[in-house]
Amino acid sequence: MVGSNFGIIYHPSAGGGSSGQANTGSGTASGASGGNSFNSISGGDRSAPASHLSDFMLQLEDYTPLLPDAVTSHYLNMGGFHADDKRIVRLISIATQKYMSDIIDDALQHSKARTHMQNSNTPGGSKAKDRKFTLTMEDLQPALADYGINVRKMDYSQ
Repeated sequence: MVGSNFGIIYHPSAGGGSSGQANTGSGTASGASGGNSFNSISGGDRSAPASHLSDFMLQLEDYTPLLPDAVTSHYLNMGGFHADDKRIVRLISIATQKYMSDIIDDALQHSKARTHMQNSNTPGGSKAKDRKFTLTMEDLQPALADYGINVRKMDYSQ
């Protein structure tokens, strides 16, 4: 589910007015894009953030992230954190999933840039429309470096 909102449904009529969207008399946002209610948190009703948070926490009960709850709980316990509420564990799983998808997306961008440079240097250059990409350390290293994670190959000659 890379690039989606992880199945979370936001109701544009739950908050106050937002920038870039006009409110009609019935309280719903007009516009073809189906506005994001997070834009309305800063203005209007003060109870809107609490209702968004409670709606989000209720939706976490039904959502199953890519990382199983047992895996997330195991690593949380290794770090000294114990959560009895499965919604907290799922919230951390979603944050981890988002972090990993950002890194993988950056690695894909590095791979596309690298293959574009290779194709532009060769005479005739090949079309890469139907190309399948493989995640390699050559692309993953600069993506992780952007997040402050240094990965190096092992020095086998000791």
